[in-house]
Amino acid sequence: MKLIQRIGYYLGGFSIGLILLAFFLSGKKASCSYSPNARVIKNIGIKPLKYSSEALKLIENNVIDTSMITIALRKGRVNFSLSNTSLDSCKVYVIEEDIDDVEIILTVENCDSLATLKNVRIK
Repeated sequence: MKLIQRIGYYLGGFSIGLILLAFFLSGKKASCSYSPNARVIKNIGIKPLKYSSEALKLIENNVIDTSMITIALRKGRVNFSLSNTSLDSCKVYVIEEDIDDVEIILTVENCDSLATLKNVRIK
């Protein structure tokens, strides 16, 4: 068998495999979130979010709205140097995001079944 035929068979089988994978995985919500930042953001995102009284005051005074908080929680960067991840029960994470040239810093307490937005700072 010539080299060009081997390459042809390989590419043919590889393309059929890709098509089958696309067919079987198209309806599933599969994601590859292996970085520590992505894992924390995903873990916080799947839990119900509770707002502390301090965060509710900022929302009521129109300093920040819930859509900006949601964007920051989905696309933000976790600052692990400011976070307290050594706690056993509820870890505290600091999430930073720039939205419309405004830096939003969220402090989120991540427990087993609930995430609580403790503090919101705007720079």
